[in-house]
Amino acid sequence: MSFKGKLKEIRDDISTTFSMGKLQRNRTNRRGRAYIAPELGGGSELFSELIEEQSPWANLPPELLHDVIQRVEDSETSWPGRRDVVACASVCKSWREITKTVVKTPEQCGCITFPISLKQPGPRDAPIQCFIKRERATSTYLLYLGLSPALSGDMNKVLLAAKKIRKATSTDFRISFAGSDFCQTSNTYVGKLRSNFLGTKFTIYDGQTPCPAMKSNCKPQRKVRSIQVSPGVAARNYNVATVSYELNVLRTRGPRRMHCTIHSIPISAIQEGGIAPTPSEFNNPSNEQSSPLSASKLKQPPIDFSSNSLAESSDSLCSKNDPLILKNKAPRWHEQLQCWCLNFKGRVTVASVKNFQLVAAVEPCQNVPVEEQEKVILQFGKIGKDIFTMDYRYPLSAFQAFAICLSSFDTKPACE
Repeated sequence: MSFKGKLKEIRDDISTTFSMGKLQRNRTNRRGRAYIAPELGGGSELFSELIEEQSPWANLPPELLHDVIQRVEDSETSWPGRRDVVACASVCKSWREITKTVVKTPEQCGCITFPISLKQPGPRDAPIQCFIKRERATSTYLLYLGLSPALSGDMNKVLLAAKKIRKATSTDFRISFAGSDFCQTSNTYVGKLRSNFLGTKFTIYDGQTPCPAMKSNCKPQRKVRSIQVSPGVAARNYNVATVSYELNVLRTRGPRRMHCTIHSIPISAIQEGGIAPTPSEFNNPSNEQSSPLSASKLKQPPIDFSSNSLAESSDSLCSKNDPLILKNKAPRWHEQLQCWCLNFKGRVTVASVKNFQLVAAVEPCQNVPVEEQEKVILQFGKIGKDIFTMDYRYPLSAFQAFAICLSSFDTKPACE
């Protein structure tokens, strides 16, 4: 039998195990998803053991299994072909562990494979190109992997979804893996973006615990209270970034001016030899023991990220653990077109105040190479009605880039 025939047989076995797993989850009131859900312990471990006992492919020698998965990984470099790699990780626990060692991070290979890839930094050399589709009727925003809807066609891959929820004094954008479930107590919940009353300051919250080195910069929000909360669901939001828009008091023409402070990424990540925090798996919130100390931390006042506090921090000694700060690249005025222009390299075709490019804002004492200072880390722009491109690269992740771009959709009468 050929290699493709064996792979097809494996996928047929996976479909059978998925059907049995769906029946098992219905008995335990668990929701089934079409993708590999994050490992949260408890029921997922029992489900993996059930598959491992029943799968005829679970007892392959590790060396042979590693070679098979490596061949699948090398042959499928884009979606929808990479679903074969995901299928290999869905066979059983042993296949999953070996697949996780074979598949590289987006920074290393430039490919997005598993849900955890959306929390990992993008590639250093070339950006990952995505586009956002806005659905006005439902106030939802879908992030797709691809150049544009016209060029990608049916090859589009939905990465993340967000829903806009208006409140009396703020606006929330809840981000989820699934476009039909935006509940904060769901296992599909990723994080959220919250604005202030004027829409000039946004806070990005992550349901994933930040790395220990930057945890002191990421203050936790109060726990989500619900009558029924799954024990494997994150019940805490961490402040991982803030996005601030400058007030346009004089009503001058031009693009919006913004600053992004990424508390979960140190400035050392863009220094020579620097490494950005890269999570390898989703945390298990049930392992985090609540204590009086953690409860007291939740009552601490939030950090003030106003322009005055940023100015004071710039006067202090530079540290490698200082958060990464991004600023929008200054456009140039085109005399013939009579408008502000930026070089989006063909990725943006419609003029809009929402369009922006973000570069690193560094101090001389931070010793960041000049080429790193000039790199566009994130760019966002309009290409059609309710269609926007989003290109991001190292050290931002897809989740962080998506949350920053969502801040551009909120109404900002004081900034325009």
